[in-house]
Amino acid sequence: MADDRWLVVGLGNPGPGYAGNRHNAGFMVADVLAKRMGAGFKRERSRVLAVSGRLAGLPGLPGMPVLVAKPMSYMNLSGGPVSAAAAFYKIPPARTVVVHDELDLPFGTIRLKLGGGDSGHNGLRSVTASFGTRDYFRVRIGIGRPPGRQDPAHYVLTDFSSAERKELPFVVDRAADAVETLLLEGLARAQDRFHPAASGSG
Repeated sequence: MADDRWLVVGLGNPGPGYAGNRHNAGFMVADVLAKRMGAGFKRERSRVLAVSGRLAGLPGLPGMPVLVAKPMSYMNLSGGPVSAAAAFYKIPPARTVVVHDELDLPFGTIRLKLGGGDSGHNGLRSVTASFGTRDYFRVRIGIGRPPGRQDPAHYVLTDFSSAERKELPFVVDRAADAVETLLLEGLARAQDRFHPAASGSG
């Protein structure tokens, strides 16, 4: 197995009933990355759907070896399948990218960072607990705050609005671009490209 392989994890809830939920933005990005790799997801023993291939290639270069995975547990139990896949493929947290929805960012905003807290995100909390470290990369996809007094826990399990769905393919593509830029050029270059200049690194 390649020593330089990366693990890219899209967080979400399995099953068709959750497919269009805001909480499944990570799954949506994983699907786009799999299409770019030209391969389909397969069930792994570590309770993830995974696809192996290369991403972030340049003309004349093959790209980075990557395993893209979607945990087949519910969001709040994501850490077990993620850490099991990482252990099986001998990929450390330092070469892991977790793609997830983010309540604290406006819809469509993309932010990248290394480490940090979970901001109440149950998937991140589970991954951090299973890895035993916060030091993995995150690509955060803004879904905005719930309107009025709606419970955030309910809001994340609702589908994107009709207006948001028109923009969603562009947002998901941009998040996939952010993952590839991170792999190819590193965090600082990716932040320079995907973070608006006025708002810092987030």
